[in-house]
Amino acid sequence: MPIARANTASTAIALLAIISSSAFAQQKDMSFFITSAGPGKGADLGGLDGADKYCQTLAQAADAGAKTWHAYLSTQAAGGTTAVNARDRIGKGPWQNARGVVIAKDVAELHGENNLTKQTALNEKGDVVNGRGDNPNMHDILTGTQPDGTAFGPDADKTCGNWTKDGSEGSAIVGHSDRIGLNDSAPMKSWNSSHPSRGCSQSGLISTGGAGLLYCFAIN
Repeated sequence: MPIARANTASTAIALLAIISSSAFAQQKDMSFFITSAGPGKGADLGGLDGADKYCQTLAQAADAGAKTWHAYLSTQAAGGTTAVNARDRIGKGPWQNARGVVIAKDVAELHGENNLTKQTALNEKGDVVNGRGDNPNMHDILTGTQPDGTAFGPDADKTCGNWTKDGSEGSAIVGHSDRIGLNDSAPMKSWNSSHPSRGCSQSGLISTGGAGLLYCFAIN
């Protein structure tokens, strides 16, 4: 009996090693994730450069730092600078999550009939992000973009001052990572353009069902 138990234990350990190795390889090959946490300063991400650096840092921690990562964010024309479209910052695809599931094969599919759901829009650790009905709800993902991935006009702040504000003034457009909202309308089911945030502070983002999280894409 002791020998049988030892063999059973050895088999279990070997199976765990295989599973862990497989999961590790998938994370290394991932090219899309939602950040497991926000930087902590609300929608002040340090602009696009700061947001990209944050994506890169989390990817590095997940052993996927060999790729170049960008945050899926748009900016608006301001102070003589031109607008930037989120869809133009993320490469050509395809993109897969930390479990190896392809969420879109290219930019057109990403902004059309993609495979983003609560079960596939995972963070860099391969975990499901809390959505509507969970406590806390964290499905509001910062994007500042229109449904087609392009920037808004300069008339009203949709990007919290191009990702430099963290107070009560301003607002940012968010998407629902779980594709669920208060009703069945298209915006409520949108992954990238659901509604404006309640201010730009961390507490404001939390109050509407967010946590300052970002979508990160590998551009190569």
